Amino acid sequence: MENHANQFLANAETALHNDTLQIALDRGTTRAVNNRINAMGETTDAYALRQQGRAARLRALHRLPELLEQLEANLTKRGVTVLWAIDADECNRHVLDIAHKHNVHKAIKSKSMATEEVKLNDALETSGIEVVESDLGEFIVQIAHDHPSHIVFPIIHKTKEQVRDLFMDKLHMPPSDDPQVITAAARVHMRQKFIDADMGITGANFAIAETGHLVTVSNEGNARMTSSLPRVHVAVVGIEKVIATLEDFTTLVQLLPRSATGQRMTSYTHLFGGPAHPTDPDGPEHQYVILLDNGRSRIHATEYAEVLACIRCGACLNTCPVYQNVGGHSYGWVYPGPIGAIVTPLLTGIHNATPLPHASSLCGSCKSACPVDIDIPNMLLRLRGDLVEEHDTPMVLTIGLKGWSMAMQSPALYEMSGRAASLASNAIKGRDGNLHNLPGMLGNWTQNRDFPPFAPKSFRQQWRERKKE
Repeated sequence: MENHANQFLANAETALHNDTLQIALDRGTTRAVNNRINAMGETTDAYALRQQGRAARLRALHRLPELLEQLEANLTKRGVTVLWAIDADECNRHVLDIAHKHNVHKAIKSKSMATEEVKLNDALETSGIEVVESDLGEFIVQIAHDHPSHIVFPIIHKTKEQVRDLFMDKLHMPPSDDPQVITAAARVHMRQKFIDADMGITGANFAIAETGHLVTVSNEGNARMTSSLPRVHVAVVGIEKVIATLEDFTTLVQLLPRSATGQRMTSYTHLFGGPAHPTDPDGPEHQYVILLDNGRSRIHATEYAEVLACIRCGACLNTCPVYQNVGGHSYGWVYPGPIGAIVTPLLTGIHNATPLPHASSLCGSCKSACPVDIDIPNMLLRLRGDLVEEHDTPMVLTIGLKGWSMAMQSPALYEMSGRAASLASNAIKGRDGNLHNLPGMLGNWTQNRDFPPFAPKSFRQQWRERKKE
């Protein structure tokens, strides 16, 4: 999808006034947060498990070049053709070349943020190849001509009633509010698409260097079918998905489902590596793995390398008060929420996503929820600093902060400004004692909320008066 991150403020304003969206977000995020808390609470020591997961991811990032070479070697031994893609264009060219080589006319995909990032669907459809999303949420997004709004729950922004109406229109489903009837309609439509597909396209949740296996986790079984039913399977995998050992995988696979969906394990955990052998009951005739960079190695060389440890669970989105209110589409690109507010500026350029580092209250809830303990608030602060250093902040804000800094460093100026604010705010307060329409940029505060006036007397004034008594 195109990057519209610089439209965050306008998008957020629209989202806040969308009552249907607010209902959907409240339902979805509340349920996800509670499920994660309950699932993590079942572990013997959730903190220790998180630290083990963090160590596994950081070890992999520390040895990234070495592990990628090991992964390539072990995949190749298994009969997989490994290709490297420096950017989105090269990735899409690889997939199109594979499709043309194997005379592919129809492709089926399982959920993949990487393919969304490189706009693979657009490239395939432009070349005349039919592409069908097999994940239920992604399928709904596709037939609605929409975009995913969450890393794990693509249609968290939609209500059951909206999905019902969509299926009645697009799939000619009989009227029904029963979730089983709704999902059955998608299942009937999807089965034939699996059978007809010439090529299956997946991502991977992890890539195990030690064994040469890719891992997908799902609750619908669509990733398993996408990688095994078509005669050609292509996996598009970000280079940061590599982990060192099978033992590291056993740690991370305990964290991912608990953090993402509140489950001990997903319904399907699929390890694959290599095309089918003659004795196998199923599996592709040809298997390709495309290792995608697209800016990741650049991030790896910076102080933000830790963000590549993300396992795409979506827990930080669910718990973030900003995301809970504005949803994923407000962020304007593939990766929403707190993690997206870091990843989007780093992958697309900070000037193409200037509002996102500020799209956070810095409450720290995201760090507390992160299964690998990424310091998201600190990185958001550093990105804000980068914007200031590159003079990519409004002049009014720059002048205002300099004035505030001067006042905070001078006791006399501090007291004078406090008295002025008290006199002015109490002079224009409403009958209920609150401020409703502040002038200029200050009006952003009172546009959607009341603001209390400054106290008539400051703490310093009261302290001096009491000392005199």
